[in-house]
Amino acid sequence: MARALYIHWPFCEKKCPYCDFNSHVRESVDLAAWEAALLADMRAEAEVAGGETLTSVFFGGGTPSLMPPSLVETLLGEAERLWGFTDGIEITLEANPSSVEAASFASLSGAGINRVSLGVQSLDDATLQWLGRLHGSDEALAALDTAQQNFGRVSFDLIYALPDQTPAEWRDELARALRFGTGHLSLYQLTIEPSTRFETDVRRGVFTPLDPDLAADLFAVTQELTAAAGLPAYETSNHARPGEESRHNLTYWRYQDYSGIGPGAHGRRGGAATVRHKKPENYLRAVSERGHGINEQRHLDPREQASEALLMGLRLAEGIDLGAMASRFGLTKSQLINPAKADHYESLGLVWHEGDRMGVTQDGSPLLDGLLGELVANELVTS
Repeated sequence: MARALYIHWPFCEKKCPYCDFNSHVRESVDLAAWEAALLADMRAEAEVAGGETLTSVFFGGGTPSLMPPSLVETLLGEAERLWGFTDGIEITLEANPSSVEAASFASLSGAGINRVSLGVQSLDDATLQWLGRLHGSDEALAALDTAQQNFGRVSFDLIYALPDQTPAEWRDELARALRFGTGHLSLYQLTIEPSTRFETDVRRGVFTPLDPDLAADLFAVTQELTAAAGLPAYETSNHARPGEESRHNLTYWRYQDYSGIGPGAHGRRGGAATVRHKKPENYLRAVSERGHGINEQRHLDPREQASEALLMGLRLAEGIDLGAMASRFGLTKSQLINPAKADHYESLGLVWHEGDRMGVTQDGSPLLDGLLGELVANELVTS
C-alpha cells in the first residue's frame, strides 16, 4: 500500500503567486480545527492504505512553510504511529524563499523536517519581477543560506528558456546556482499554461516564447553543466548527486502507491485514484460529516494504470522495466509500447533498450512529449 504521504496545506500569503490556491488566503486560520481535521483524514486514509512503512512525507500546497512547527510535529508523530517510518525517512517541506518563512526554518527542522525545497525561480531581480514573484534575489539567497544551515538536504528550482534568453546567459546563471552546492536542483523550462497571464500575454503579442530550437540549446547547456558538477539528470527536469534524488517524487515517477490528505490532495493506492475536496470549507465539512476529506475516488482499470505508469516512468533516466510492468498490469509488452516505434526511435538514438528495460536518451529528452505520444501503445492512449 502507501509508501509515501503527501500533506497539503492550502493557505497562502496574501497575493501569493506560487500556486492555484489564491482564493485560500484567510485573515485567520482556526488551527485547532485544522489539526483535528488533518489528523482525522490521516487516520481514515491509514485504515485503507496502511501496511507498509513510509519512505517519505511531503508537505506541499499553498505556503506549507507557514504551518506552525507544532502542527508539523503533531502530524508527523501521528503518521509515524499509523504507518511507521523507514530508517532515514525523507521529510520534505516546500517553501518560498522569503525572510518570513526562513525565520521558522530552525523550528521546522526541530519538528522533524529534514529536507526543504525552495521556489527560488531565478537569481535575477528583473526576471523575478517579470515572473510575478514576491521575493528578490538577495532575499532568496539569504533564505537558501538559512536553509542550508538548518536542513541536511536542500533543493531549489530555477526556470529557464525565458523569452530572448541566450545560452550564454543561462550558462552563467546555472553555473552560479551550482556553486551554492545543494545536492538537488529542479530546472524547468518556461511553459505557457492555458488560462494564465502568460497565455494572455502571448496571445496579445506582449512577448514571444523562446524558439524550440533555442530552448533545446539551453537544455543541452543544462545537461552539460549539471553532469560536470556531479548532479546528472535523474528525471527530465530534476538533477541530483547520487543518493540525493527526491525519494518522494520517485514514488510518483515509479508509479508506487502514495496517500494524499488535505484540501485538493491527490492519491494513488490500491488501483484507485483519490482526490480530496479542494475548497477548505468543503474539506472541513466532509471530514466532519464522513470522517475523511475525499471528494472523488475512482478505480483505474489496468490499461489506465499502465498508461499513467508509462507516462511517468519514461521521464526517468533509469527508464522502465517492461517485463515487470506487463506482469503488474496483466498485459503484454506490445500492449504497453509500440514495438515498431520503439525500434525506429532507438535507431535514431532517441530511445535506449537493454533487455526488458527501456528509456529515453538524453538526445530524446527535449522531445519527450512527442515521443511519449508515439511510444505508448495506441490501445492505452485511447482506452
